[in-house]
Amino acid sequence: MIIDFHTHAFPDTLAPRAMETLTANAAVCGYTAHTNGTVAGLLASMDKAGVDRSVICNIATNARQMRKVNDFAIETAQTQPRLIPLGSLHPGATRDELEAEVTRIKAAGLPGVKIHPDYVGIEIDAPAFAPILALCEAENLFVITHAGYDPVAPDHVHATPAMLKTVLDRYPRLRLVAAHTGGFDRESEVLKTLVGTRIYLDTSLSAIRHGRSAEWGEACAEIIRRHDPARVLFATDTPWSLPAEELAFLEGLRLPADTLDAIFHGNAERLIAGQE
Repeated sequence: MIIDFHTHAFPDTLAPRAMETLTANAAVCGYTAHTNGTVAGLLASMDKAGVDRSVICNIATNARQMRKVNDFAIETAQTQPRLIPLGSLHPGATRDELEAEVTRIKAAGLPGVKIHPDYVGIEIDAPAFAPILALCEAENLFVITHAGYDPVAPDHVHATPAMLKTVLDRYPRLRLVAAHTGGFDRESEVLKTLVGTRIYLDTSLSAIRHGRSAEWGEACAEIIRRHDPARVLFATDTPWSLPAEELAFLEGLRLPADTLDAIFHGNAERLIAGQE
């Protein structure tokens, strides 16, 4: 069983425009899109690599689109049994709007929400995110956030390991997932600040990072060994990385078989089910 904890897909009518914009951003880092951004494209990618289920990390980049983003997540959850869409909440929404969306997300059975501090230009530990984090903590919705460098905001990281540690301290019951193994291009800070805490780390874009830096494989293995392996989640960031390459990267770290089994699906199953 393989569960990919970090993928992206868009409504068919929106996918071409969304992928055009995102591809331009990704080109700064030399990334190439490997799907067309649709649900069908994601499913085809999963089939090719032998991925059983995927979490779709939907992102509301402004408050006006938040409800429509959640409409797509709810509809996809109802029609695609292999996919686990997440809701999204935007810090520019009112408290009433956030509460209404959390109610809808919970009623639809979505297990968590995705936020992207770089896309909204607000640090994750800033007061604007407080209502979102508090609501998710109270309703036992996990939160997955981009962490570390992102080409959309190359000169300012809006979710550093230190900021994530602050969020953990402020919200002791919040189930928080940091993408890109705790922070893209921030591995030394992850080792110093996040390893050994209760944060979950997804491994998205690890194969791409290894292609850029031969040292990343050793650093990633060290992070996993020193962190709690029960809090590490296999992820790709499809369409920006190939699932087969991400799987091969993790298998190449020579981790114990039971650790790999937990990373590939056991930890994700527990988190999706609402268990700590």
